[in-house]
Amino acid sequence: MSIPQHVTKTHATGNDFVVYADPDGAYEPTADEVRFLCDRHFGVGADGLIRLARPQAVSDLTQTQVDYCEAGGAEWFMDYRNADGSLAEMCGNGTRAITRFAQCEGLAPLAGRGVFRLGTRAGVKTLTPLGDVDGLGRDVFRVEIGAWRIGELNAYEVTIPGTSGSARGTFVDMGNPHVVAVIEDGKASLPAVEALDLATKPVVEPVIESDQNVEFVRVDGLDKAAGTGTATMRVNERGCGETLSCGTGLCATGVTLRALTGIGRWTITVRGGVLRVDVTADDVTLTGSATIVGDVTLA
Repeated sequence: MSIPQHVTKTHATGNDFVVYADPDGAYEPTADEVRFLCDRHFGVGADGLIRLARPQAVSDLTQTQVDYCEAGGAEWFMDYRNADGSLAEMCGNGTRAITRFAQCEGLAPLAGRGVFRLGTRAGVKTLTPLGDVDGLGRDVFRVEIGAWRIGELNAYEVTIPGTSGSARGTFVDMGNPHVVAVIEDGKASLPAVEALDLATKPVVEPVIESDQNVEFVRVDGLDKAAGTGTATMRVNERGCGETLSCGTGLCATGVTLRALTGIGRWTITVRGGVLRVDVTADDVTLTGSATIVGDVTLA
């Protein structure tokens, strides 16, 4: 196998990953190996695999991308693969999970000792370790996800095969593609967010050639005086199905809710926990926890 014998299982608010460090660039995984490791019955089980490598050792990167990592101070790169073996541009929860792993490996600073700059296929991301934070959990990180781009509000129709009704969705580019459907319980033709069957891949019309993650969101509360809001989100991720959390999906949700309400700070509950999203006209930050589950020796 072109993966090391020892790997680590991590998760960030329930979005789980198999991760390993590859400082010498010797263990770039094949798609078959990713599918095997991420299989929940025959492998370790995960939503995706992350190899922590030097940018120069990631074969699909152009020299321009490698140079961008160097200019941005990113010594390490998050080589992220979806559970189906496909490459992914970005994973917000994955940045926290791999940084927590890097801390344990002595490659990233602990809380109060600086920031960690991480290369991704969507650019260099800066992570600040915050330690334990009330309401958000242990080993919390603030991730500067960066710039966002939103399309026309409610320009897409979203349906779920086998479920009656539909919702309107908004395209958001977070370095990877999302369609966010805000559902007002009792007013939309789809069931309540908690009752949706997201084991089935949602259908988006018009079709987006790259495919997309789809988020279903309910606004739970607004405090316009404080400029804050609360919401609940569920997500079906391309390449792996429903996950308990999706970092870029949370950011895309925050961007969409800001466009609809004018509020840019959101506390969002997903099936895997609670996170905070802060949206400005220029960028998004995501704050949430990350956890090391354990080390695994492969047979």
